Amino acid sequence: MTFDDRLRRLKAQLTAAGADFLALVPGPNLTYFTGLRMHLSERPIVALLPAGDAPPILIAPSFEVGKASTALPWRAYGYADGTPYQAAFDAAANECDLHGKTIAVEPLGMRMLEWTLLSGSVRQLKHIFATDVIAPLRMVKDAAEVAKIRQAIALAELAFTQTLAQIRPGMTEREVAGLLMSHLLRAGAQTLLFEPLVQAGPNAANPHAHAGDRPLQRGDLVVIDFGAVVDGYGSDITRTIAIGEPDAELRAVYEVVKAANAAGQAAARPGATGEAVDRAARAVIASAGYGSYFTHRTGHGLGLEGHEPPYMVQGDTTPLQPGMTFTVEPGIYLAGKGGVRIEDDVLITNEGSESLTTLSRELIVI
Repeated sequence: MTFDDRLRRLKAQLTAAGADFLALVPGPNLTYFTGLRMHLSERPIVALLPAGDAPPILIAPSFEVGKASTALPWRAYGYADGTPYQAAFDAAANECDLHGKTIAVEPLGMRMLEWTLLSGSVRQLKHIFATDVIAPLRMVKDAAEVAKIRQAIALAELAFTQTLAQIRPGMTEREVAGLLMSHLLRAGAQTLLFEPLVQAGPNAANPHAHAGDRPLQRGDLVVIDFGAVVDGYGSDITRTIAIGEPDAELRAVYEVVKAANAAGQAAARPGATGEAVDRAARAVIASAGYGSYFTHRTGHGLGLEGHEPPYMVQGDTTPLQPGMTFTVEPGIYLAGKGGVRIEDDVLITNEGSESLTTLSRELIVI
């Protein structure tokens, strides 16, 4: 899908929502619709994409304006370092007749800095949240996007396999994370989706604990959560390994989570919903008596962002469509003892779903 295609679809969404412009700051949405990759910093940058036929507007530092000149027919308003930002916003508001217009705003992206400057320049400015404008466009990936996600998964799986060969008892969580980061970058990842999570023993009962200095010990389960980025698109995978044979309960918990992962993936098909996937995975864990120990949603959309719609959680009734990509990652977390999470990246297909992740789901004992 070309950027022209994306912008054409965006215009239709904006018109249906009653908005005149979509306001974007540097980040995944700006990249998705325009191809621009700009750095979010102390200098304000705002792109205004119109619902009508007017050219898009860019307000940015003068030295950044050149990035936009070859992408779209921007009306660019630059400012020099050391000069008031407001003058560039005033010029854009007056020359492009933004007064009284309705602007769709990223609720998780727009900063007070940019919004204060916009509202200080545009008289009678009105706004709506842009979530329902953007999400339907980005949730369904085209073939090129899926190919990038596949490549990001392949790199991550290679790096994980290389790291497994080096893990030994006595290494710290931080040492394992360092090895994994090194292998991810050497495998060809352009960057990491996030700093790898490596949680051993009791630390594995905290789903998002950062790698620390605790040494890996015999009997530990180790939760390893990691991802690579290729051309902006990410992978997000979790595997739980054991340092020596775990005790009977932890081994049983692992099998429950593995079954929950399979149930969640089996429920993922066109027309199903995110909450249906969540319920299927959660039912397996609840029936085993661990329902209260599954403390997060079953998954989240995956693409230019590590967490994006749709969400595999109660209340998300978005019908799943071919091309949607998301994680299925049930877990059980036993305070003071350990935890298990198995996370795969899933693609909705015309026939059902495909696990893009190919790593084994059997417990690996080191």
